[in-house]
Amino acid sequence: MSKVLVITTSLRTKSNSDILAESLIKGAQDAGHEVEHISLKGKELKFCIGCLACQKTQKCVLKDDAVWIAEKVKNADTLVFATPIYYYEMSGQMKTLLDRMNPLYPSDYKFRKVYMLSTAAEDEAYVPEKAVSGLKGWVDCFEKAEFAGSLFCGGISDSGEAAGKKAELEEAYQFGKMLR
Repeated sequence: MSKVLVITTSLRTKSNSDILAESLIKGAQDAGHEVEHISLKGKELKFCIGCLACQKTQKCVLKDDAVWIAEKVKNADTLVFATPIYYYEMSGQMKTLLDRMNPLYPSDYKFRKVYMLSTAAEDEAYVPEKAVSGLKGWVDCFEKAEFAGSLFCGGISDSGEAAGKKAELEEAYQFGKMLR
């Protein structure tokens, strides 16, 4: 089976996207995948400075947690990004992390499938569209990879509320089981 890396990007205590990601992880493990989880809580992520030195060296000149996270991303078969939707977009820390993955572009990265799990207080179908589009744009830069799917769980607002949402927890579990 696949080596799956789940990156949760919410910094909120009792994050709904984290709660749903735990259910997704259980589904992926039950399907036989080896799963690693990285939370961005407590991580230091500097903004990309656009020097592009990484395109020659495959290493970032900045020294923070993005360096070792990039190595984990590079060596995973499957990536799952879990994010709350803020202002109809992915979290800022997720975007910062994606920008910092620039050293991977010229590398021999292993990931082939990329997924997104998102949550928001709003529950209309269009709510995650810009976040999904943003991740698809990142994936499009990696010729060997493809955006393989997303799950949006809307109508969840209060901290920890997802823990009581049985249908959404089951959806996340099933989404985890179908990861490739």
